Amino acid sequence: MLQWKKFISAATGIVMLSTVLIGSVSASTVAQGQEAQAKSYRIVALGDSITVGYEPKMDMNSKPYGFVERLYEQGLFHSRTTLSNYGILGLKGAGLEHFVEAAKKGQAISADAIQVGLSDPRAEDIGASAVQLKADIASADLITITIGGNDLRPIIESALTPGSADFTSSMENLFTSYITSMTSVIGNLHELNSDALIVVADQYQPVPSIANQAMYPKLIAASDTFSGIVDKMAAGYQSQGVNVKVAHVAKEFVGGEGTMTHIIADRDIHPNQFGYEAIAKVFAETVWGEYRKPSIIDKTLPMTIVVKGKELNTSYKPVLRNNQNFVAIQDIVTAVGATSKWDSRTSSATITYDTRTVIIKIGSTSVLVNGQSVPTDTPAFLYKVGKENKTYVPLALLATGLGLEVEFSSKLRTAFINP
Repeated sequence: MLQWKKFISAATGIVMLSTVLIGSVSASTVAQGQEAQAKSYRIVALGDSITVGYEPKMDMNSKPYGFVERLYEQGLFHSRTTLSNYGILGLKGAGLEHFVEAAKKGQAISADAIQVGLSDPRAEDIGASAVQLKADIASADLITITIGGNDLRPIIESALTPGSADFTSSMENLFTSYITSMTSVIGNLHELNSDALIVVADQYQPVPSIANQAMYPKLIAASDTFSGIVDKMAAGYQSQGVNVKVAHVAKEFVGGEGTMTHIIADRDIHPNQFGYEAIAKVFAETVWGEYRKPSIIDKTLPMTIVVKGKELNTSYKPVLRNNQNFVAIQDIVTAVGATSKWDSRTSSATITYDTRTVIIKIGSTSVLVNGQSVPTDTPAFLYKVGKENKTYVPLALLATGLGLEVEFSSKLRTAFINP
C-alpha cells in the first residue's frame, strides 16, 4: 500500500508540473469552426482537467483530443455546431461555483478568487473571460460539467495509506461540499439560460484493484454513492422543470481503470484516449441517444464526407490534389438538395441552392457566387471514373459558395457539411 501511496502522489506531482508546460493548450473560449450562427448547436463545456482534455506529456504545441472535442464532432453529425471550452486544470467544485457566480454577475474574476493555488497557467485569462462566459451560457443549447475529481484525490490518497483518517467520514464531507457547490452552479446556469440542457458527469474511480484489493470495493462503493447523489440531484431539478441529465461515466471505468487511464504507464489518473472516448460516448448517448463514427472503408481515400448527417456513399470518390479535397460536383448537389445545370459550350456548371447561385467553369481560376467573382488557386477539373468524365470541384469552395458550413476532423478523417 505504501508503494501505491507514492504512486498516486507522484501522479499529483506530474499533473502540477505538466500544467506549467501546457500553457494555452485549450483557450478559455475555443470557437471551433466558423463564427456562431443562428442555426448552430452551441456547446459550453465547464469543469476540470477532464474538460480540458488533459493527458500527461502535453506541451505548448499539444492539441487536446478529449471528450469535449469528440462531443463537438458528434454535434456536427446533427447540425452546425460551435464549442466554447472553459475547462480549468486543478479546478474543484467550489472553484467552479465561484467562476459561474462571476459569470452571472458579468464580472471578471482573478485566478485566486476562483480557487487559491490553481495550477493552470491560463487561469488568470480564463477568469477574465467570465463576461464572455455569461454570453456563451445565455446562448448555449448544451452545457457539460465535469467536476469532483480534484476534490476526491486527497481522499483516494488517504485511503491507500495505513492508519489514515476515517474514509467514510471523508467521503461524506466531500458529498456535502459537492451538493452545495453544484446547487449553486446549476441554479445560476438555469437562471442565465432556462432552455439549455445541462449534463453533469458522475466521477469515475481511477485506482485499479491491484493498488489495494481490500480497499478497492470501498472505492467502488464510494463512486456508486457519488453517482447516486448526482442522480438524486438531477431528479430533483427535473421535478422543478430544470433540464438536467447525468452522464454515467463512472460505470464505464469499473474494472478498466488500468487500461482507460494513464495510471500504470505514466502514474497519472487522467483518462487516456480509450477513456476519453468512453466519456464522450456516454455524453453523446445522453444528449442525442447515439454515438456515431464514420465508416472509412477505404483507407486510401483522403476522407469520408458527411452531408446533413448522412455519409456520402458514392462510386465517385474524393480526390486529393495540391492539399485540397475535390469531390464530384453532382454528388454534393444531390446530397444537399441543390440543383445543377451543365453547359457543354462553356464547360461550366451552374448550381443553385436556396438564394445562392454558383457558376464553376472547368480550369478557371475564379468562380461566380451570386454574380461576384471569387478567385481560387484550385480550379475544377474533369476526372475520369470508369468510362465517365465527372466534374470535380474543391469541396470547401463549393460548399462555402452555397452558404454551407464545412468542418474537417483530422482525427476522424471526415468532412462535415451542414446547411
